[in-house]
Amino acid sequence: MRDEADRLVAEQIRYYDDRASEYEDLWFRRGRYDMGEAFNEGWFRETALVEAAADAFDASGSVLELACGSGIWTRRLAPRARRLVAVDSSSSMIELNRGRFGAVNVEYVHADVFAWEPAERFDAALTGFFISHIPPDRFARFWERLATWLQPGGRLFLIEDADAPSRPYSGAVVEDGPAFAHRRRLADGREYTIVKRFFAPEELTATLDALGWDADIRSSGQHLVYGTTWPR
Repeated sequence: MRDEADRLVAEQIRYYDDRASEYEDLWFRRGRYDMGEAFNEGWFRETALVEAAADAFDASGSVLELACGSGIWTRRLAPRARRLVAVDSSSSMIELNRGRFGAVNVEYVHADVFAWEPAERFDAALTGFFISHIPPDRFARFWERLATWLQPGGRLFLIEDADAPSRPYSGAVVEDGPAFAHRRRLADGREYTIVKRFFAPEELTATLDALGWDADIRSSGQHLVYGTTWPR
């Protein structure tokens, strides 16, 4: 199973490298992700709620952004943080983000988060849509390491896709594969198999509790879960 997880993580990095230019189409409901007025209205109501919560988190000191991607959250963190370290395993995402939101207080790090170790500790951290891409056998170790990256009293704000009856999506499940392996397709038809898990607030809270983290995880409604967690 470890070899399978390693293979999926490597393919996952390629997927996000190749998806960089279209990544935000889903967040902003453009092109093939435009689901019509009624759906989009509900989606934007929930994303506005989560964005407001991320702003209220007020990460204003030394801040770590894990899996910074194209900058959906960097654009909100960079103006507030005294120093922002933005890490991603995709070089395409890093360059796209840097071109949009690069500033003197932002340091970009192209690295495998599962192997990277920071040279400092942070007052706060944020990650959007990353922990769902962690294979189960790496999950506990990730949180153990993350606890050492935060200053005493440091907190993490997270955003993830919510568990729902419609997830995983039709066609995404890999037959005879592990439950966390799901297919994804780009606009040009290229297909990839990646790690993807979905969380309910109470399930994620319980999981984090067992790993030594307290948490305040909430649902935005139908699509997202979000909240703050901190090591005990």
